[in-house]
Amino acid sequence: MPEPRIDWTTPAVISAGGVLGSLARHGLSVAFPHQAGRFDWAIFAVNTAGCLLIGVLMVLITEVWEVHRLVRPFLGIGVLGGFTTFSAYVVGIQQDLAAGAPHTALAYLAGTCAAALAAVHAGVHATRLVAVPHPRKEPP
Repeated sequence: MPEPRIDWTTPAVISAGGVLGSLARHGLSVAFPHQAGRFDWAIFAVNTAGCLLIGVLMVLITEVWEVHRLVRPFLGIGVLGGFTTFSAYVVGIQQDLAAGAPHTALAYLAGTCAAALAAVHAGVHATRLVAVPHPRKEPP
């Protein structure tokens, strides 16, 4: 019996998108490095922007556009998954705590969660306000 053929297309586009998103995040982290004990504005902005963009993207690809099956894995999982970062967020909190700045750590912890949730909500609703749904797609 022949081996089943594995389709590597989806993992390949996720990887390519991940490289692009990770490089963009790295560039911002280098341009605006985090100093322990201070609010990590670069990662805060990255995660908030990524949440806004995933809200926009999900409405566009599920309600507005007819897209190729690889658009969601490339942009959603790859680019935006590589761009946003939970690990750097948590490391930033740990560094602030280790630097004796618990108030900064708490503000960063809560502020990022609140901003991320608000951003995805804003992205979804703003896109639904301006985008014309595809005739074959029904908005939720």
